[in-house]
Amino acid sequence: MTNPSVAQVVRQLLMGALIMGLAACSTAPPKGLEPVNGFDATEYAGIWYEIARLDNRFERGLESITAQYTLQADGSVKVENRGYNPEKDEWRQADGKARFRGERDIGSLEVSFFGPFYAGYHVVALAPDYSWALVAGGTDLEFFWILAREPVLPDDVKVRLLEKTKSLGVDPQRLIWVRHLARPPA
Repeated sequence: MTNPSVAQVVRQLLMGALIMGLAACSTAPPKGLEPVNGFDATEYAGIWYEIARLDNRFERGLESITAQYTLQADGSVKVENRGYNPEKDEWRQADGKARFRGERDIGSLEVSFFGPFYAGYHVVALAPDYSWALVAGGTDLEFFWILAREPVLPDDVKVRLLEKTKSLGVDPQRLIWVRHLARPPA
């Protein structure tokens, strides 16, 4: 048996910290926010581009971030999050599983990337055509994402989403805008 590399040890430590952080997260929606009703998982499935987010340690420094949601036969959702780290010139991917917290027509799920530890994933606003979504998590709104089907939002949509973000209790000044490379490395 060989000794683990420094990178493997660091990766294991980071995963352990993330597990501890997720274990502390509630799967209930953040205080004062309601998940959307009339949610259609089939329409939501597919690739989403992360447009903006509140800072979080597991995405720090990444760009060209996408999330792909694939419906599974057992009613769960396969989750593949992917982002590019330009400092290290490498792609990072986290694979997980999501399940509905209750009724499938309410945009309230819990997501796990590490075994039995789940965190809340709540779609709190959604375009009628599923072209953008606002997603929140954490008891006190520690997590927030603006997602879209395209890597760039039209200016008028961006303005509306920033107004909606503010009305949900998120300071738009705290958002980190994700850069999407025109031609990301393979």
